[in-house]
Amino acid sequence: MKKIILYSIILIVNITLAQTGIKGRVTTESGEPLAFASVVLIEEKKGVDSNTNGEFEINDIEAGNYTIRISFIGFASKTEKLSVKKNEIKNIIIVLKESNILNEVTVTGTLKPVSRLETPVPVEVYTSAFLKKNPTPNVFEALQNVNGVRPQLNCNICNTGDIHINGLEGPYTMVTIDGMPIVSGLSTVYGLSGIPNSLIDRIEVVKGPASSLYGSEAVGGLINIITKNAITAPIVSADIFFTSWLENNIDIGTKYRLGKSTNALLGINYFNYNQPIDNNNDNFTDLTIQERISIFQKFDFNRKENRKMSLAGRYFYEDRWGGEKQWNKSYRGGNEIYGESIYTSRFELIGNYQLPVKENMNLAFSYTYHNQNSVYGDVLYLANQKIAFGQYTWDKKILNHDILLGSAFRYQYYNDNTTATDDAEKTKIYSVFLQDEIKLTENKSLLLGSRYDYNNNHGSIFTPRLAYKWKPNQNSVFRINAGTGFRVVNLFTEEHAALTGSRDVIITEDLKPEKSYNINLNYLTKVHFENGSVGIFDISSWYTFFNNQIIPDYDTNPNEIIYSNLEGYAQTLGLTANADFIFPFGLKSSFGITYLDSQINRDGVTSQPILTEKFSGTWNLAYEIPKWFLSIDYTGNIYGPMRLPLLSDLDPRPEYSPFWSIQNIQLTYKKWINFEVYGGVKNLLNWTPNKSSPFLIARANDPFDENVSYDGNGNVVATPDNPYALTFDPGYVYGPNQGFRMFLGLRYTLY
Repeated sequence: MKKIILYSIILIVNITLAQTGIKGRVTTESGEPLAFASVVLIEEKKGVDSNTNGEFEINDIEAGNYTIRISFIGFASKTEKLSVKKNEIKNIIIVLKESNILNEVTVTGTLKPVSRLETPVPVEVYTSAFLKKNPTPNVFEALQNVNGVRPQLNCNICNTGDIHINGLEGPYTMVTIDGMPIVSGLSTVYGLSGIPNSLIDRIEVVKGPASSLYGSEAVGGLINIITKNAITAPIVSADIFFTSWLENNIDIGTKYRLGKSTNALLGINYFNYNQPIDNNNDNFTDLTIQERISIFQKFDFNRKENRKMSLAGRYFYEDRWGGEKQWNKSYRGGNEIYGESIYTSRFELIGNYQLPVKENMNLAFSYTYHNQNSVYGDVLYLANQKIAFGQYTWDKKILNHDILLGSAFRYQYYNDNTTATDDAEKTKIYSVFLQDEIKLTENKSLLLGSRYDYNNNHGSIFTPRLAYKWKPNQNSVFRINAGTGFRVVNLFTEEHAALTGSRDVIITEDLKPEKSYNINLNYLTKVHFENGSVGIFDISSWYTFFNNQIIPDYDTNPNEIIYSNLEGYAQTLGLTANADFIFPFGLKSSFGITYLDSQINRDGVTSQPILTEKFSGTWNLAYEIPKWFLSIDYTGNIYGPMRLPLLSDLDPRPEYSPFWSIQNIQLTYKKWINFEVYGGVKNLLNWTPNKSSPFLIARANDPFDENVSYDGNGNVVATPDNPYALTFDPGYVYGPNQGFRMFLGLRYTLY
């Protein structure tokens, strides 16, 4: 018996000694263990979690060379090469550096690179990883989970839309690509859906006026889409997904070199949806039929002394239509079967050049060509827009002053076939701006900025701003921003409701530029908890007052949309808060809430603006399970009631929308090198706006108003066939008509 026990011990010892494997410990830079860190041996496709002491062990491997990858939420991932000999237990220590998202470099708030914690202007940053948590085929839909930002559909039929920031409509939001005003004017409504996610490195959001740096349109806020760098982008990337509604999206990207001094990035996006669905039974498509392609090409030129020079271009074409299910292109522009068909052809060019001088001087330019051929029933809308933009900036530090001086020129050509545009509109804006960030002490700074614009139609416009920043410690910052904004109006390029439906458009005067006055308070802090968790809290409050605001009047006459400068005032005030938590056991969460109080005072009567919610919220829960190579993302949003445009006192549809929420869940499997498989469900609750309304499209059975009766004053008369005294109108829309749907996708990335 003793011999058996002795032999057994010897055998166990031999087996133990003969093992080949890797063991180690994961720590922070200060030596604290990181529990539940993800450790993956890439070649063997094996993954484990570190224990509560940060220790891990991977056994039963062959001798050879391996790549080990260690990651932990809130820390920069680390990859190491190592060699393991036969019968060796390789012992390693991995030190991860904290990834401080407060030190992310932003450029949008001040037109120069600065960390998020140091910028005097609050900037929110959303990386390409954020876009993957709820995959969408374009930027318009991707922004649905950004707190205080709401993609607003403007038409139940063609599904065009714009972006609202803090309750202000799309024309008050400037959308730029690499800082250049690409999406504006005509493309405010029609161009957002054409920006593919594949070319995006990050999205920076500034809430509140930015007109003192960016000019007209940046009244409510700014969304700057920053494209990938051709040097650091993946060699090859592909993202393909489809949904149970038979939507198909393909993103393909690659980088390559041209000679020794040029890095190039090519991206192609294709989206197709060709399945007329009518779940709300009104004989109209719930989702617009779409086919579009976008081709993006970028060149980054390597120059002496690391001076920047880049050139990028994008071509975009889209064919979309919505309408009665039996519509086809043979009915286009006729009055037999109703359909809204939009052909969009668009070209963009963006360039940036750092001058070869000792000073930090940059030239940037952009050019866009946008051509649109549309029909809304039997109404033809042909529009053409060209925008040329050039900007010069000089950044100079003198003692405790960081000075930015710049000048810009913008030329816009616009023409269409409507009666509102007798001749082509040619608008020129000349601009100069100056910004001085003064470092008062080590933790306090003051920013003074102003911009002067001369518009050939409206004359001189002056927009100053002031910002104060105080850092009480290394992880907190308090900011005050105050300033003015202005917007030069391009009515028919921005207001889709002026073209669709049967309301007459009435413009009562020569429209003046809108002006706004804004103050914003912001507090941002990072907190370390005893259990190793990290919390980041971002709280802002603001107040905006408008002069000369142009708000479409749907209420005075149900058959008209009346446009004029507001005789009175408009104001919006609110509070927004974001909270991000990083837990040591693989869970990361983000929550955001926004409260709005928007008012319009017209002729002494105060009302809530159309399509402006008082409350909204967003959330994102992400959980990593490394041993299963699995991540889970649960995203969602919720919106409070908003006032909706009714057509008459007899209109049976609710005047206010209900509380509504869109929620999504996604599972991502990451076992294979370079590949990710993902799938999930969008709109888990199967919510659609028709569930709280007897109908969405007014008079869907009579889209050409052939059976509508009018009195001697042109007002609609209630009849047995039209008991609610309505005309055809698709503008009663506040949320997407797509209900529950599943999706499945594949990503491939090669660095």
